[in-house]
Amino acid sequence: MRIVIIGCGKVGTSIARELNAENHDISVVDNDRKAVARLSETLDVLGVEGNGATYEVLAEAGAETADLVIAATARDEVNLYACLMARAAGVPHTIARVRSPEYTDDLYRVKDQLRLSMSINPELTEAIEISRLLRFSGALEIDSFAKGAVELIKVLVPEKSPVIGKRISQIDTLGGRIRVCTVERANEVYIANGDTEIKAGDKVTVVAKPEIATRFFKKSGINIGRSKDVFLLGGGKVSFYLAQRLLKAGANVRIIERNLERCQELAEALHDAMIIHGDCMDQELLLSEGIERADGVAALMDYDEENILISLYIKEVSKAKIITKINNESFDNIIGNLGLECVINPKTLTGEYIARYIRAMQNSLGGNVETLYRLHEDRVEALEFRAKQSSNVIDTPLSDLNLKDDLQIICINRNGKIILPQGGDSIMAGDSVVVITKHKGLSDLNDILKR
Repeated sequence: MRIVIIGCGKVGTSIARELNAENHDISVVDNDRKAVARLSETLDVLGVEGNGATYEVLAEAGAETADLVIAATARDEVNLYACLMARAAGVPHTIARVRSPEYTDDLYRVKDQLRLSMSINPELTEAIEISRLLRFSGALEIDSFAKGAVELIKVLVPEKSPVIGKRISQIDTLGGRIRVCTVERANEVYIANGDTEIKAGDKVTVVAKPEIATRFFKKSGINIGRSKDVFLLGGGKVSFYLAQRLLKAGANVRIIERNLERCQELAEALHDAMIIHGDCMDQELLLSEGIERADGVAALMDYDEENILISLYIKEVSKAKIITKINNESFDNIIGNLGLECVINPKTLTGEYIARYIRAMQNSLGGNVETLYRLHEDRVEALEFRAKQSSNVIDTPLSDLNLKDDLQIICINRNGKIILPQGGDSIMAGDSVVVITKHKGLSDLNDILKR
């Protein structure tokens, strides 16, 4: 697809990187010459300096023949206007980054008039992701397929789990309603099969319906309980959106924020949350508020260094599920050595969400990949395909398919019925099929077969 991205900040850069990896034809636009140069030198994109909300600059970037324009500048109003102008240039699809809670709440009223294909709020997206992790507080990562009907959940196997030392074929999978997909051990990742043995300290990914997964983890001695007493460190937009979702789910929420005016705003907007005026880095304050008894903590301050340091401290004094927000991707190389349990990068999340939308859009235009997640530090991909009548894999028992090594069909969605397939099951035309693999670049369901 031909895509124009307006804005070369962190969000725009993340989107460009994600889409460039999937071989789209990309142009980027920004008023900042250095930002344009940096992005066009590091990625295979066309850089255009100028105001992306003007017709002339959009035309120079190729909008008149583009399939999609993504407006991701720091200003909501500019993004919405740029999408209007892109429509005037004949662009069939537009996506706007909209951060303001007020705009986000009201956007549905004018979405049709603006002719927006999609709007995305990075802070709301981050809050949704964190709330899912706090719902299964023992989970390291959660991804959903089949429109949320099944979830791919990564957990750590504790020392005394009854599944230790067992092959997967020996584990009670609750009548085949649980499937173990991957096992990560000592920096190696394995696509699981019946002979794979589980060891203490393994990071295991399973697929199941959420309620079935809960039963399996309890039976396997893996603590996966819900976070009910949650601290949010920092009172920014992410904390606001996250508190709304947690309160609705019945959690007790405390927000610590050093800015008094912001505390007053939060107190007026979040009546059921406890708003505490203070420094999130003040260890005595945290202890006095009962941080050691919390079962969920999200470090959401403005500075990555503060989020990292306070997360490491809380890890020493509490058994809470700790989620750490980190914006700077250059920290990625050292984060893995710090022992941080869950790290969230809001800019990367935004790029991933938009990439998923574009895949779904391509599917409706004749493509085949509906959803794609990169797992285990990009070493594994989980893809959701739509099976077409012309596919070489339909109406054949899975045991008879010549599947590639390091690949597993983990789920079939057939008209809303979720099937965790066995060897005797077959894929039918119209099925949504989820595959997990170490092979990169699969673009069609036929690609799961050996050539």
